[in-house]
Amino acid sequence: MTEQNTSRPGRVRPAARRGPRQAAPGHGRHPWRMTWLVSAAVIAAALTVAACGSSSPGGAASAPADAASGPALPGSALKTTAISGAAVLTDARGFTLYWFAPDTATTSKCNGSCAQIWPPVKGPATAGPGVPGTLSTIARPDGATQAIYDGHPLYAYVGDTRPGQANGNGINASGGVWHEVTASRAAAPVSSPGAGG
Repeated sequence: MTEQNTSRPGRVRPAARRGPRQAAPGHGRHPWRMTWLVSAAVIAAALTVAACGSSSPGGAASAPADAASGPALPGSALKTTAISGAAVLTDARGFTLYWFAPDTATTSKCNGSCAQIWPPVKGPATAGPGVPGTLSTIARPDGATQAIYDGHPLYAYVGDTRPGQANGNGINASGGVWHEVTASRAAAPVSSPGAGG
């Protein structure tokens, strides 16, 4: 059906539709559904990214940010930091490194729960500028490799919560005394009598 356009003679236009308007597929009838689906997809993506970024092996709770990555990752350079007037050996982030009096140049005596409080420094590590002494590695009982400085297996301490602290120095725990590793006077070899650090 057509109707005559009276404003312009000779033109014919289609008659206007009568009845309900038809919406294009996916539009019109329930716009809130599309908004809800988009919102749900964004939330799901954000939760997936967050879960991947915060997961830890074995589903254990994450450690604090400073301790999460552990001290001295393999291949990282060790450095010295002045702490209470002494040049102390630290990991690349500035956390103090320690040696344990009962250790030998080939054996760590800190295992199990001890190693949770005094995390072994993973080897190999490299000496940064100004670090005297010799770095090497030993195999730990669990098969991991631990860094050694001048004959002393190296450890961090969970009680140090930020760079520049040496809260573990002088503590008598786990069967022996813990010492910060001083770099100004390299730690004496463990095999010498009266070894000190």
